[in-house]
Amino acid sequence: MEKSEKTGKSKSSQLNRTAPEAPGAAPAYGDGTPLDRVQYLEAKLILKPDRFTSVQSFRDFGKIVRRTAKRVGVDFIEDKNADLRPEIREIIFLDTPDFALYTNAFILRRRVSYVDGFPVGDPEIVFKFRHPDEQKAASLDVRPKIDGKYRIKFKAEALPLKDEVGGYRILYSHNCQFGLSQAHDRDKTSMATLDRVFPALAKLHRSGDDRVKLVNEGIVEEVLLPLGNLDFGKGVLAKCDIALWRTRGEHLPLVGEFAFPVKFDRKEDIAAKQKELAEQFYITLQREVAGWLALGVTKTAMVYRLKGAGAQSHE
Repeated sequence: MEKSEKTGKSKSSQLNRTAPEAPGAAPAYGDGTPLDRVQYLEAKLILKPDRFTSVQSFRDFGKIVRRTAKRVGVDFIEDKNADLRPEIREIIFLDTPDFALYTNAFILRRRVSYVDGFPVGDPEIVFKFRHPDEQKAASLDVRPKIDGKYRIKFKAEALPLKDEVGGYRILYSHNCQFGLSQAHDRDKTSMATLDRVFPALAKLHRSGDDRVKLVNEGIVEEVLLPLGNLDFGKGVLAKCDIALWRTRGEHLPLVGEFAFPVKFDRKEDIAAKQKELAEQFYITLQREVAGWLALGVTKTAMVYRLKGAGAQSHE
């Protein structure tokens, strides 16, 4: 599902126009690079966490997914790893004490994968701008100023409506991802460093002496189980998985999530029949699991609400 990495000024393919053209010129960033285009559609169901008490509960949800897929005519190919132990990842969010990033639609997080209880691989840094307006999301240049490799992803994220089952809303997530080893600054939590690495943050006009820290002192433990592949036909495949977010230490359950992402090169590449089938599956599954749904929230929002009322956001 992910693009291959490139060094320095690597970008995702520029294949779908996301903003109106100026007379005689295609929309572009300040250096003339064309705007990023949406290349992923990721459909998500945010779920109440109380039913996820064991790996068997993950598999029980998978049975509902498989049954719903069959009902609407979507082939379901079970993942061989669905019978194994879930994957464990640690996630932290970083922000200023007054949540300046989140209130301005920015998200900064670090994710570490664990195998048999030990961290493996390079910790992943994700910097994103998430907004319901596609043009605003596309126009914000999220490219980092680092010497190493990075990857750009521009996703349309489908979520249920905030107050009812049976529809969906879209958030546009413009992401930059890189391994922690690719950024060589020693002081990684000062706004002076962050403004330099992520020039998009300059619009916040924060003092260089300001620092970011753990959001609500929370460390998230993600327990994730791959379920399988949804086959919508004509080569449109989507891996799907189920996950639980809980606090590390207290094991306070925060939120669950079912998700399936579809990667495409152009919006036109997904034929009308496949789009309709994916939408039908997504809405039908909402109704099948209505009692599980947590409407009007995102996983990130739950972390920002750990100590009560959370920051205002564009989600």
